[in-house]
Amino acid sequence: MVSTIVRRELRDASRDWRIIIPILLLTLGFPFLMNFTAQRLVGFATRYGATLVANQLIPFLLLVVGFFPTSFSLVIALETFVGEKERKSLEPLLATPLTNRQLYLGKMVAALVPPLLASYLGMGFYLLGLRLTVGWVPTPTLLLQTLLLTTLQGVIMVAAAVVMSSQTTSVRGANLLASFIIVPMALLIQGEAAALFWGQYAGLWWLIVGLALTAVTLIRMGVHIFNREELLGRDIDQIRLGWMWRQVWWGFTGRKNGRFPTPLAWYRQTLSLLPSLRLPALATALVIVGGLVLGGYLGQQYALPPDLQARFVAAGDLSQVPLLAPDTSFAWAWTNNLRLILLQMLLGVFTLGVLGLLAFAVPWVMLGYWLMQVWLAEGSVGTAVFSLSPHGTIELIAFLIAGAAALRSHLIFIAPLHQQTISERFLTAVATFFRLLLGVVLPLLWLAAFIEISI
Repeated sequence: MVSTIVRRELRDASRDWRIIIPILLLTLGFPFLMNFTAQRLVGFATRYGATLVANQLIPFLLLVVGFFPTSFSLVIALETFVGEKERKSLEPLLATPLTNRQLYLGKMVAALVPPLLASYLGMGFYLLGLRLTVGWVPTPTLLLQTLLLTTLQGVIMVAAAVVMSSQTTSVRGANLLASFIIVPMALLIQGEAAALFWGQYAGLWWLIVGLALTAVTLIRMGVHIFNREELLGRDIDQIRLGWMWRQVWWGFTGRKNGRFPTPLAWYRQTLSLLPSLRLPALATALVIVGGLVLGGYLGQQYALPPDLQARFVAAGDLSQVPLLAPDTSFAWAWTNNLRLILLQMLLGVFTLGVLGLLAFAVPWVMLGYWLMQVWLAEGSVGTAVFSLSPHGTIELIAFLIAGAAALRSHLIFIAPLHQQTISERFLTAVATFFRLLLGVVLPLLWLAAFIEISI
């Protein structure tokens, strides 16, 4: 059934010459422009004896050639659902016996084929031109990496565009939201250019893994939040600030059937939320372990001078290390931990938890680095860990609870919907986060800061 949708969509797209002809012209014309650039670049670099620079930049132009046709063809993905809704052709399609999953995947695959074909065609013309003009041929590994990067970037852009098309009410709105797809991908291209320029091809494999996980996440997100009944019933989107505030406030206070619980009942209900955080707490714990391991690895690769290592051992903490010693006070210790938790919550909202977890991992990387310096200086790692135990154990528990609650709210967007809209579930999760923050996390951080300063 999915193949039926794909054939229908491709047949309809191929009939619209206003889409096909510009895509073909840009796809075939852009490689010639890049070939012209590559010739001038190689000639200029050879004249001044900098052929290595030219050889490193040519693969970057290959990535650009693969990226631009995808951005040109993104209009097809942006119109998958909202375009048909404006053309009044969506109702017959939604009336078919297809499931929501089949309908969504069929639309997404159909929107994915033209951009990828255009990218592969443009890259083929570019490589052929390079072979004939400057005699440059990529290595098999570089060619495979470039194809994988182009394919995954295309999947991510199309998957995100289809999600936007299914959640917006007009083509104009979908096109405006497309900037949130193209701009991050353009910045990613610059990061890939830096890796290619410095010859860090091994790092591209890690980037490929990250892009693959992102693509799977976006596809899963689109499948779970797609609902044909809601798509037909939504004509205009409004920002209902009053309704949003009520959802958060009722979730935070535990209001039920028009009544608010007593303080003791509220606290009992708050503690009962902790078992529901088992899976996100496990993921948060893995981030902590990963941060410690990464910090230890970096500490071994970039060890401090012996005199600073000796100060680590002598002090048992950071208080005697110049430039690393914080001006520790009760307010600093308490608010610093709170800032980290709020930063994780804020960054994760826009990145499905990714940037939030990265920010959360920073102090654990620093701790792993410090412990590695103690070990390299032949000090006692056990003693160093014990010196952190009184307040560190309490902080660890607080970070696990706050990190798990924040991660749960971030992943609401890719979780199946059960009798609630995605907005209602997200606002409820945000209320749960602040409820746990006030009732459990802040008291633990206060206690940890008191122990750290007083003992």
